[in-house]
Amino acid sequence: MTKRIITNIHAWLGVAGGIFIFLLSVSGTLLIFHDELDGLQKPVIAKTGTVITVGRCYNILKQQYPAAEISSCQLPVENNPYSFIIYDSSFNNTGKAAEIFISPSSGKITGKRGGSDDPRHNFMAWLAKFHNSFHAGKTGEWLLGLIAIVFVLSILTGFFIYRKNIVAVLLFKKVAFSKNNLHQVVGVYALLFNLMMGVTGYWMQRYVFKKEFYTSGSWVKTIKPSPAPLFSFDSAFVNIKKQYPDFTPYVVYFAQSAKGTTAVYGSNSTNTFIHSKKFADVIVLDSTGAVSKTRFVNENKAGDYYDIVNSQLHMGKYGGWFIKLLYGLFGITGAMLSITGFSFWIKRKRRKSL
Repeated sequence: MTKRIITNIHAWLGVAGGIFIFLLSVSGTLLIFHDELDGLQKPVIAKTGTVITVGRCYNILKQQYPAAEISSCQLPVENNPYSFIIYDSSFNNTGKAAEIFISPSSGKITGKRGGSDDPRHNFMAWLAKFHNSFHAGKTGEWLLGLIAIVFVLSILTGFFIYRKNIVAVLLFKKVAFSKNNLHQVVGVYALLFNLMMGVTGYWMQRYVFKKEFYTSGSWVKTIKPSPAPLFSFDSAFVNIKKQYPDFTPYVVYFAQSAKGTTAVYGSNSTNTFIHSKKFADVIVLDSTGAVSKTRFVNENKAGDYYDIVNSQLHMGKYGGWFIKLLYGLFGITGAMLSITGFSFWIKRKRRKSL
């Protein structure tokens, strides 16, 4: 009786969340290769070295887009250009984010595209927003949290149903590999990975189940022209390198007023493998360009540190190509479980109707 009840719960969880789990599995698998796939839609720059500095690029943008808010800059890596995120009403006659590419060798603007609302030119940004909210705002964020719970419960109930067959599957016994057992086989081999995805996904979305999520209003961005450079970015980078020789900068978020701060995201080479090589550590600069504070991974409180590790585990942004391929292989199993589970459910319904 207990097994029948849990089997029914497992089936209905799969039916209720199957399409969403399928979509999240496919989009999440593609996002593992975000940088590689996104590079197909970026202008390619010859490897001639970085000659034009961040400061010069900032001034070039101020001249080209005087009314723009210059939000951030991703520094060039290998044959990639500078990538600036700006907000300017002159871009496609909207105030939405635009990405401007600047050649690090010539200082010329080599391309521009929209942000997460421009799937034609910036598909990976659109896909990331889809994976994070289904492009449905707070409703999508809440739904994502609910689907994470459904996924975890589906895995746990599936484990209970097939627990006696797990050893047979792992030992490649013939009885466990009949043509009707694909759902079971995929579920067993990807059990721990999918459980990790479900738990870490829920932990990232747990804020949607707090009262503050419902009482907070919708945020509307107000665009204000960015000020002229408050200090020499280039001198500030030299000082950062002197103070923190193990730190490699990757993204700069610019201050939008004389009272604001500039945040430089990157990573220390001394960090453990689990941490992102691009966003693990932060150095904050004041209005003079001096370091006002740091937020390195080893300086975080235990709760914040766990949140960082949790997100790294969920997104697979550690360990290089081996981890990417592993996440890609197991990541698609969520979609396979949705398809095979739905097929199994349909067959079961047909048998009952005969």
